Amino acid sequence: MEFNLEVKKATDPIYKKVSRAIPEIEWSTHAPYIYKINKLKKEKNAVILAHNYQTPEIYHGVSDFSADSLALAVEAAKTKAEIIVMCGVHFMAETAKLMSPEKKVLLPDMNAGCSLSASITDKDVKNLKKKYPGVPVVSYVNTSADVKAETDVCCTSANAVKIVQSLGVKKVIFLPDDFLAKYVASQIDVEIISWKGTCEVHEQFNDEEINEIRKNNPGIKIIAHPECPPDVIQASDFAGSTSGMIKYVKNNQPEKVMMVTECSMSDNVQIDNPNIEFIRPCNLCPHMKKITLPKILDCLENETNELIMDSEIIEKARKPVERMTEIGR
Repeated sequence: MEFNLEVKKATDPIYKKVSRAIPEIEWSTHAPYIYKINKLKKEKNAVILAHNYQTPEIYHGVSDFSADSLALAVEAAKTKAEIIVMCGVHFMAETAKLMSPEKKVLLPDMNAGCSLSASITDKDVKNLKKKYPGVPVVSYVNTSADVKAETDVCCTSANAVKIVQSLGVKKVIFLPDDFLAKYVASQIDVEIISWKGTCEVHEQFNDEEINEIRKNNPGIKIIAHPECPPDVIQASDFAGSTSGMIKYVKNNQPEKVMMVTECSMSDNVQIDNPNIEFIRPCNLCPHMKKITLPKILDCLENETNELIMDSEIIEKARKPVERMTEIGR
């Protein structure tokens, strides 16, 4: 695709914002796609939703709304657009379809999965419910629609503690992230029955790495995602969801910060906070990185990779997500 004067003029304001994160030589490749996608989505009455782990050219270049998984679920329910393009992973596209079953939901790459979602099935949940009769099930939003359909209420890392507290019980089944379950258990006096799922990005971090970074960067603030191992959270200054981490940086404006999470998030947050130095020994999510500008353009142009779901599953799985959004953060 050609990087001509028309494309340059239309995309220059975007590049001015992201220039610290994207070299000029790369921008000439991205810009024609950004130009065409932004033009096409208006023609088709489409909205592009992007998770915080998307690369800057997607996050700042073509998305209409960029956020964590809870806010994306809310936005999917609110949108008046006829087409939703979900720049995230498969469970996020499913969740968008649950919240807007009448909309056409497209996922640029159907193979964009999630280690957490893949760690548990609806059969596993049914077995747990038999083993612990009457114990409510709280499922992380990072699960398939089949698992959500067997769930009482969903949560995200942003509201997991609040969701569990809202149930007013002494014991809950919390699925599937074992580290997030441990974090929730450390915050409230509720017995947590957990599953042994983990995020392949966050489980790689360790406290030795965190302590070494702190030693080499005096005064640094280290903020971690609750999907990280407990020793990492203990070694950090703050733990919170992606939205919570963004808010921490914006409100505290530390001179130097490390976000213990997926790599692209640091790039995106630094663009909005240019005066802060970001230390980046981070890990890439191989699934999030399957979403690219050419794939976004292709699925929007040809309306391919549409999420088709059984109406009965949609009906059952939507209820715990709606309950989550009603409780909020």
